[in-house]
Amino acid sequence: MLNIGCHLSTTKGFKNMGKEALSIGANTFQFFTRNPRGGKAKDINENDINELLTIMKENNFAKILAHAPYTLNGCSADENTRKFATEMMADDLVRMEYLPNNLYNFHPGSHVKQGVDVGINYIVEMLNTVLKPEQTTTVLLETMAGKGTEIGRSFEEIAEIINRVELKDHLGVCLDTCHVYDAGYDIVNDLDNVLEEFDKIIGLDRLKAIHLNDSKNPFSSHKDRHEKIGEGSLGLDGISKIINHPKLKHLPFFLETPNELDGYKNEIELLKKEYIND
Repeated sequence: MLNIGCHLSTTKGFKNMGKEALSIGANTFQFFTRNPRGGKAKDINENDINELLTIMKENNFAKILAHAPYTLNGCSADENTRKFATEMMADDLVRMEYLPNNLYNFHPGSHVKQGVDVGINYIVEMLNTVLKPEQTTTVLLETMAGKGTEIGRSFEEIAEIINRVELKDHLGVCLDTCHVYDAGYDIVNDLDNVLEEFDKIIGLDRLKAIHLNDSKNPFSSHKDRHEKIGEGSLGLDGISKIINHPKLKHLPFFLETPNELDGYKNEIELLKKEYIND
């Protein structure tokens, strides 16, 4: 079965996100833990969350993915920004325990001309502060396109962060297809070798989710502009190889393409036709 969903708004609550996912043929979804530009999270409504958990159980949902706000930059040059990022992630992870055994994704951040080594040090420090032995949530570092001073543009940078974190058993990776292609990993023409490289450097056992996006930009452009499935430089054939790859097809796939709900429904239908069941 193809485990696929898209990004849904939390505005109407968790139960309604579950219902919306089902209405478009999805069996998982992604959501922001709070406003994507940061700020205070909504109060927890346990009844609403429990209704979602019931929907997920009754409909055989794959793991769902919470996404940290874009403003979370744990390797900023500004101390207050780093402090805010640490506090926000710590709060998010406490809240995620109402949705146990799911996934939480974040962008590693931008070092803002401090240098990659300094940036990685700060990210490791943040993760060593917020991760707790008792948590059930797996925290995912997202692969990045490499624009500006982003950290996470290479498998080596992701691996260094993971290797230096004390509670690394709570860490994994979310591979973004647009980002890695823009970063210079040719998943269209050389997917097997890219995955072999990922396995050698990070370990495929760390790969827990995929952001499934086409790209508006050519290979190795180091930009980050998502395109609808089949309308960008990866193309439908490239995307089809990804969802059908034996080392990937069991993972949850999350669409972040420029779409409204109807557009996501059409893409999910298209991808289900491309998917080869075992």
